[in-house]
Amino acid sequence: MRRIVCREFGPVDRLAVVEEPDPSPGPGEVLVAVAAAAVSFVDGLVVRGRYQVRPPLPHTPGSAVAGRVAAVAPLPDGVAAPVAAAAVESYSTLAFALEHRVRVRPGEWVLVLGAGGGIGLAAVDVCRAAGARVVAAASTEAERTAARAAGAQVAVGYDALKDRVREVTGGGADVVVDPVGGPPAEPALRSLTAYGRYCVLGFAAGEIPRLPANLVLLRNRGVVGVDWGDWARTRPEDAVALLTGVLGRVARGELRPPEPTGLPPERAAEALTPLAHREVVGKLVLVP
Repeated sequence: MRRIVCREFGPVDRLAVVEEPDPSPGPGEVLVAVAAAAVSFVDGLVVRGRYQVRPPLPHTPGSAVAGRVAAVAPLPDGVAAPVAAAAVESYSTLAFALEHRVRVRPGEWVLVLGAGGGIGLAAVDVCRAAGARVVAAASTEAERTAARAAGAQVAVGYDALKDRVREVTGGGADVVVDPVGGPPAEPALRSLTAYGRYCVLGFAAGEIPRLPANLVLLRNRGVVGVDWGDWARTRPEDAVALLTGVLGRVARGELRPPEPTGLPPERAAEALTPLAHREVVGKLVLVP
């Protein structure tokens, strides 16, 4: 088999693609012939040693794959392997957020930050499917165009974010989905209406915001953490059920993940580099 190996924490261009003997599954394991492996912003953080969890070295980066397995977890008919691989992390995160952490009701306004990235586009799609109305915030016109295609009613930049959101929603957002952090966080919090819910998914901007507690108290707002990864590790059976539900909804056309961009494994470092700089619209996958 071919394997991407990280032998030391550091720049992603130190990753190597090596040939190794095919593994044999042990008790409780299956052997997966990988058809596509998702590439995420978190993968780059792990490789550079900047993530909160450091795997033992050497390790193979990545946490979401799709392919052919020996006995369990088949993909539903009509769901391509690249789409499934790209959807595992992003759509599971959003399904966990909306099914276990907050409730988004039909007709509510949801502000999605970083709406042109993988998590952001999944948030737009999942909220659309829930009957919510979405304001997509993104840095570039290409990202805003992708967010509109995913179902956002309105797409905006980050300038004067609070005022723009209040203007287009007629008073404020009911929910903020924030995988970005950094400078947009406080104006996004300020854009919430009474009883609004602020969902913290991550810090792609590289800066953990310090949200003023008085803005949470005012108008009875709430801040909710969304850590699908920890939940999935501690409740694997529930995580499998959640992912099975997500893929079933994709197969039925209820959710519409965009087709990811495929690259060969030899270009893994090339794939991780633009993700680190938030220059990718949508998702990337490695396709053997």
